[in-house]
Amino acid sequence: MSTLNQDIEAVAALKQAAGSPWDAINPESAARMRAQNKFKTGLDVAKYTASVMRADMAAFDGDKTKYTQSLGCWHGFIGQQKMISIKKHFGGSTERRYLYLSGWMVAALRSDFGPLPDQSMHEKTAVAGLVEELYTFLRQADARELGGLFRELDAAREAGDSAKEAEVQDKIDNHQTHVVPIIADIDAGFGNEEATYLMAKQMIEAGACCLQIENQVADEKQCGHQDGKVTVPHEDFHAKLRALRYAFLELGVDDGVIVARTDSEGAGLTKEIAVVKEKGDQGDVYNSYLDCEEVAPEDTAEGDVLISRDGKLVRPKRLPSGLYQFRSGTGEERCVFDCIEAINAGADLLWIETATPNVADIAGMMNEVRKVHPDAKLVYNNSPSFNWTLNFRQQAYDAMVAAGEDVSAYDRANLMSAEYDESELSARADDKIRTFQADSSREANIFHHLITLPTYHTAALSTDNLAKEYFGEQGMLGYVAGVQRKEIRQGIACVKHQNMSGSDIGDDHKEYFAGENALKAGGAKNTSNQFS
Repeated sequence: MSTLNQDIEAVAALKQAAGSPWDAINPESAARMRAQNKFKTGLDVAKYTASVMRADMAAFDGDKTKYTQSLGCWHGFIGQQKMISIKKHFGGSTERRYLYLSGWMVAALRSDFGPLPDQSMHEKTAVAGLVEELYTFLRQADARELGGLFRELDAAREAGDSAKEAEVQDKIDNHQTHVVPIIADIDAGFGNEEATYLMAKQMIEAGACCLQIENQVADEKQCGHQDGKVTVPHEDFHAKLRALRYAFLELGVDDGVIVARTDSEGAGLTKEIAVVKEKGDQGDVYNSYLDCEEVAPEDTAEGDVLISRDGKLVRPKRLPSGLYQFRSGTGEERCVFDCIEAINAGADLLWIETATPNVADIAGMMNEVRKVHPDAKLVYNNSPSFNWTLNFRQQAYDAMVAAGEDVSAYDRANLMSAEYDESELSARADDKIRTFQADSSREANIFHHLITLPTYHTAALSTDNLAKEYFGEQGMLGYVAGVQRKEIRQGIACVKHQNMSGSDIGDDHKEYFAGENALKAGGAKNTSNQFS
């Protein structure tokens, strides 16, 4: 992108060519507005962020410590504050830190129907709408931050401080945007492959460079951490993977990223028996996992569905719902098969939804996948559906038993108890939770770690704390001590909520447009000055 001075020169040239009607136009003001609006469309965002994500994927291939992370955000403001916080705490850099858009949170928080379970019942357009909203807020964060730098530049000029002016000018020219890649959940595609393609286009046009899709039946979709999941044969799923790729290519996002999620580890049902064209093909392998019994023709009943296998007739177990059941204990094997075939079909990244966050279990499946695709990379859900404390305390307990250590002080079935919080076992478990992302990236090739709905939980927790104090004995002190005082001392930008909403940006624009006649909001009587 061009520097501010290059844009000033370009606008000055336009002004000179246009003549007197442009006399009142200040080239530097116009250049500043251009700088504050780097990305003109959602497609600009998608193309830029796809290139960022691809570069991060290549870096991870060479160094497993360079994994990426994200938090799920259900509103543009939440995503904006997350990225402002990241820039504040990590040296102004957003490197390897993304956004995640959770279908669960869209269903629970963004549907016109009101709160819904994660079953794809929300409006299709709500997902693309949230992508657009997130990037609107991130672009506003850029404009706000640059506006502050422009004011610093003006102050340095007025003071005749050329060193400070050069320092601020460098920050402007090398400004790092708040706009980062988003991994956006398209659930199971919301219909057939044409419906998937149309929705994918809408999400990409809103700015999504990475789409995550799962191999469940679209109209039977369940949250990955609930029961009742029904998968589809590979050909059905792969048609939707191709629909996503065509959508990216049509819109010119040639390096768009596709995440193929398999729910097979916890899904014991299928709606279809796969089509088999020849022995050992994809459909034949899929059907081989069905729970079947061998039957003779005379043992069949009216309406039975039979499969010919190795010259014998077998009858798949069919439930009253009409669904077919897989053999118990085949989940991990089916996950591995799903992952290999998804990469063969054009997926860039994989997602395996597991029952517990266990590095060894995840690595076991990924090692099998990597025997066929050595560079296969995983996106992993560090899910709030897991009881992380209990899971890792149990893992620590089992490791102590295996090492012959004394565990008589612990009750494995009751390890969630607060009585263990200061114990050696708890310390070991917490240390493993702390290093989980680094350990699993190194051992299981996890490129991206996300938490699907953390800000759902933080909103509930912080609201509970405020309500308890404000409506209780603490009264106004509940807000002042619990929120505002902490905002001031932690340097939370939105303590100046007028500035965060764009008031200062508007004042700057009014001055560009009306000069000394501008009626601005940021004068001496603005109460936000109390936070200066």
